[in-house]
Amino acid sequence: MKDEKIKERLESPEYQALLKKALRNWSSIDTEYKRERIRNILANAAGAKTTSDDVIKLFIDWMDLYTDFHFEVIGEIYRNPGISRGAMWDNLGKPDVREDSAEADLFKMLIRDLTLGSVVRQHRPTDYAGNFLRKPLAKRSAPGHAPRTAKSAFDEVEPYELTDLGKQFVHYAMNEITAKIEFQEESADPSGATAESH
Repeated sequence: MKDEKIKERLESPEYQALLKKALRNWSSIDTEYKRERIRNILANAAGAKTTSDDVIKLFIDWMDLYTDFHFEVIGEIYRNPGISRGAMWDNLGKPDVREDSAEADLFKMLIRDLTLGSVVRQHRPTDYAGNFLRKPLAKRSAPGHAPRTAKSAFDEVEPYELTDLGKQFVHYAMNEITAKIEFQEESADPSGATAESH
């Protein structure tokens, strides 16, 4: 790379630590999809400095923690902010299943994983300073009018969105870097000419 700042970044101890962490995790990564995400993280970490290296290390850890299905859901929420769980399931081409099925339990667990990991959340309005506003208290149903079934795993009402951490992850791991990264090292030969290796 001809950009001196990026060359310095690649040679820095901080970037080398990211590289070593990614290589340590590489053998446990079980799909090519995840390997592509790791490559994207490293490429974007070299060319962009929009988040801290601690956050980038967390993104690398997510490759072990989450499955391809988790990442499909993250991508669906990124493409459709405010999407419901039911719409996520439909958009991913999943078949209709019973509420008491293993598939429904898996999907609920997956949404819970991403929510507890601060990757996604139910949409919450904020004030001008970014503080979350309290939800208005729900009106109690009149006796005899309460719903008889629990909330569906494929609820069509509650909207979901990515947290800022989730958006940064999409930027680093799920977007291809626009310019191809290549490292050029110049070395002088005995005749005084320079040779470049790519």
